[in-house]
Amino acid sequence: MRKLLATAVLACTVQLAQAAEAGKIIFVAGQANVGDQGAVEGAWVQEGQLLSTGADGFIYVKTIDNGLFILRPQTKARIVSYHIDNKSPANSRIKLELLSGVARSKSGDAVKLARQNFRFNTPVAAIGVRGTDFTVFTDNETSRVAVISGGVVVSGFVDGCRPEGSGPCEGAASRELSATQRGQLVQVRRGQAAQVLQSSPLSPDQVSPPRSDEPLGKSGSGGTEIAPVAARMEADRNASLNTVIEQATAQTPTPDPPPDTAPPATAPPPSQVDTSPPQPERGIIWGRWQPVVEHYAQINLSAERKRSELLAINGSFALFRTPGKEYVAPNNGSIGFALKQGEAYIYTDYGYGNMLVAPASLSNGALTVDFGSRTFATSMDLTSKGEVTALHAQGAVTNDGRLYSDAANGRPGYINLQGLLSKEGAGSAAYIFDGRLDALRTVNGGTSWQPAK
Repeated sequence: MRKLLATAVLACTVQLAQAAEAGKIIFVAGQANVGDQGAVEGAWVQEGQLLSTGADGFIYVKTIDNGLFILRPQTKARIVSYHIDNKSPANSRIKLELLSGVARSKSGDAVKLARQNFRFNTPVAAIGVRGTDFTVFTDNETSRVAVISGGVVVSGFVDGCRPEGSGPCEGAASRELSATQRGQLVQVRRGQAAQVLQSSPLSPDQVSPPRSDEPLGKSGSGGTEIAPVAARMEADRNASLNTVIEQATAQTPTPDPPPDTAPPATAPPPSQVDTSPPQPERGIIWGRWQPVVEHYAQINLSAERKRSELLAINGSFALFRTPGKEYVAPNNGSIGFALKQGEAYIYTDYGYGNMLVAPASLSNGALTVDFGSRTFATSMDLTSKGEVTALHAQGAVTNDGRLYSDAANGRPGYINLQGLLSKEGAGSAAYIFDGRLDALRTVNGGTSWQPAK
């Protein structure tokens, strides 16, 4: 017994001694933690540390080989190991683990030289790379992988593929996906082989869209470079400021006086008075950006992005915020909203790319916002062919009026949503959403709300 205890203590000591810095946090937003401590920009992430985000949280980690690991809201993940052998790059070993939520992984220099030793695990699947940038959604039963660049090989934990393994699992149960296969993703359900499907409302970037300032990779001789977030945000602010300056300095030309006519005497300038109209409240625009069944698109994404701020895209729906006075949430009190308008579609996935889409109606909606606790709760009935399903969600409210739901995690009747509050008119709200109804069916839609009477 003493020998066993001594061996166990020694093993733990060796493991702690071997834990090393895997990457540095380059950006944090909202609720985000490393272990039981709040995440801080500039802090190092150690191998094995649990990274987690809340309903409005984001963490961007630049790995030690210039790669990128991003956690979006309601996500738990860890960098299990990041051992780099600079003398023999092919011996480097890297392993990431996504426990729940949505994460993005962009291969660094070491991964590209040791692809055979890279593994990205979820609770149900193993992902290997071909020098890749990809996003993953997972809960305890299902994982979905979409590729931004390069390619991946994905396998369920069957036929000899095990979580404790390293490198990709390649065999009859695995499927490959490359960035050239636009509009497709790989899905794995617990205990099953991987499948390549047409992208659905539950693809990773639609379940949890990226922030507008998410770093972009630049290909170059030095490998992956991460664009500084602060610089990009400052550039955006400067672009907006330049637009305002151009509009403010635009003048209508003064016509020339008639010939042989003396110009009128110049009166002394009046005192400076601000006659500019008051700034409007920022409003909400939502709707379908792509056609669904017989219904045409309602929003031109490219044109609307030139006028308004794109907040989220979820399946066939997009959510924008118009320019104007910034929304500031009250510090206390609550408000209730009634459903004003809604649109939803049910997707029935029969597998192997066979998807049936049918419209559905929304009714009996309620949305309550508690500003004191910065939370909200919402519910409504979804009706299709006489069948009624109750939908629910709750989550967080940000200071600028954004709504982020708790992760539905594939639970039937619960929805993931991104929404917005506005003081325009008597006040309004809107959100776009998706969720699971049962083993085969998912729902995607959008709603607008007005204050309850």
